[in-house]
Amino acid sequence: MKRRELFSSLASSIKKDEKQEKIIRPPYFEDESVFLTNCIECDGICSTVCEENIIIMQEDKTPKLDFTNSGCTYCDECANACPHDVLLLENKKNIDAKIEIDVLKCLSWNQTMCFSCKDPCLDDAIEFIAMFRPEIQDNCTSCGYCIKTCPVDAIKIV
Repeated sequence: MKRRELFSSLASSIKKDEKQEKIIRPPYFEDESVFLTNCIECDGICSTVCEENIIIMQEDKTPKLDFTNSGCTYCDECANACPHDVLLLENKKNIDAKIEIDVLKCLSWNQTMCFSCKDPCLDDAIEFIAMFRPEIQDNCTSCGYCIKTCPVDAIKIV
């Protein structure tokens, strides 16, 4: 095997392992495929009624959540406004995302007192162990409020 072939094969395997950005949907759906069939008939009503302005419409006319400015209050307004039964109250669940704290970036994990993530957490899902070690607990609903408030972007969706 030539050196060029070796490096090309290594580079292609790395590209295969890279994950595409996961689309985070509002927490009121049952089947993801319904977004691609029913949302294209809509004008994005769910995004206009969202009080937190976290629902944005993608190019394919489907909604996704964007936590850069706020988080989800689970107010049900997007489900109430959905005219095509994509978002339904009976399908209400936690947002399908896992939120983690990057301990290398987190100020508290690096001996700087910071409670920026704990204060806005609606579910008290962030517990500080020994004052400097925040951890996300099992009762986290992935609402996203902690993401926007972190001053060093240490909280991410994984």
